[in-house]
Amino acid sequence: MAVSSSQILSPLHFNFYSNTNDTSKKISFLTANPLTFNISSKSANTKKGSSIILFSYKSGSGLTAEDKKKEGKKKGKVNEIVAEEEAKPPRTTHKLLQVLGGDAKRKKLLSPKGMDVRPMMEVVKGAAFDILQAADGCPASLRLGRWLDLYSGTGSVGIEAISRGCSEVHFVEMDPWVISNVLRPNLECTGFLDISVIHPVRVETFLEHADQFVGSNGPFDYISVTPPYTQVDYGTLMAQISKSAIVGEDTFIVVEYPFRTDMLDSCGCLGKIKDRRFGRTHLAIYGPKWAQKKRNSDKTLQNTA
Repeated sequence: MAVSSSQILSPLHFNFYSNTNDTSKKISFLTANPLTFNISSKSANTKKGSSIILFSYKSGSGLTAEDKKKEGKKKGKVNEIVAEEEAKPPRTTHKLLQVLGGDAKRKKLLSPKGMDVRPMMEVVKGAAFDILQAADGCPASLRLGRWLDLYSGTGSVGIEAISRGCSEVHFVEMDPWVISNVLRPNLECTGFLDISVIHPVRVETFLEHADQFVGSNGPFDYISVTPPYTQVDYGTLMAQISKSAIVGEDTFIVVEYPFRTDMLDSCGCLGKIKDRRFGRTHLAIYGPKWAQKKRNSDKTLQNTA
């Protein structure tokens, strides 16, 4: 939260322009009112185009003792919030992530220091794309398609998708600082900004208005869901995703979730293809019926070999 050193103007803000040499009447009128005004005067006593800002108030504002107490409490809360924001150290970035495969392989990516944003571990990300590519019938790369990166943060998952063959990625991230200082620079340094769309909204809002975002292009081919563990209810979130326009019969969904979280075996018309554990992190992948059949047939071949 940035705190400006300039005065805070009243919501009622008026401009007065005078061509006369006498503004005393106007000034005396203004000083009798507890508002803030800008007066631009072209008189001999002021420079042309300069502004005079008058701040005035009435000591007897008509507030009761109870009203004054409430006002004091409100101001106290504001001061506490400002002090808390000022006490926080400035947010900084470092380059600990990298693209694992495809056209941008080994490119370094920015991520915020601290725990404000928790990127997917590289071992988890690598496994997710290996499983997806195998399930999709193209082990070397992803097929051309549209990827939706929910809770994108650094954008490392969506960037990996573009690098491995996706034609377009939509990033949903609500933190303006992360977008400006992490996500957008990562897209610029990898050269993927032109085929990316950034949605600076909450994921819940995006899903509620999915019809508008999807448009005539139809459902997404791939969706990654990597939320902050403690801030979402996975049951509610997955139910909302399954009922939205972003999911189609041929969609693949990658979900990262914490240990001891119950994940259903299906997400709408999609079934669970894989569920793997990496320490306290789990990875669930949902896919279309034809991918599930292919997986079952592969298992049968392995057993008979």
